[in-house]
Amino acid sequence: MTRKTTGAVAALGAAVLLGGVTAQAAHAETETLGGLPVPTTHLQNTDPQQAVGSTTGALGYAVAPVKDLRLDPWAGSGADVLNNGVAVVPDNGVAPVGTAPLTAPLSGGGGAKDLPLAGPLLGALPG
Repeated sequence: MTRKTTGAVAALGAAVLLGGVTAQAAHAETETLGGLPVPTTHLQNTDPQQAVGSTTGALGYAVAPVKDLRLDPWAGSGADVLNNGVAVVPDNGVAPVGTAPLTAPLSGGGGAKDLPLAGPLLGALPG
């Protein structure tokens, strides 16, 4: 089709649509209910189970990248500050307490789902 033909077809389609809309509007104005026009469309009932299922399905696709996002950009490099651990060895024979168990998942290139406390909580989210 040429440009002129395409434009003529589009104009004809718009005229048909507008003519149909004005005819519906004129018909709707003649029927009133308590001074208000009667609605011309009917909405379908929403199935709550399907709506919730679709929402949780989409939520999984939105949350999954956040859970897998690499939190330490320098993980595995020589500039990784989380690779250094600090430990305290008490004198009374108690096991040493250090930061390495907390920072090891991040310095290994892991995401939020690999953290000791946040990982199980994020596991409850879909995705």
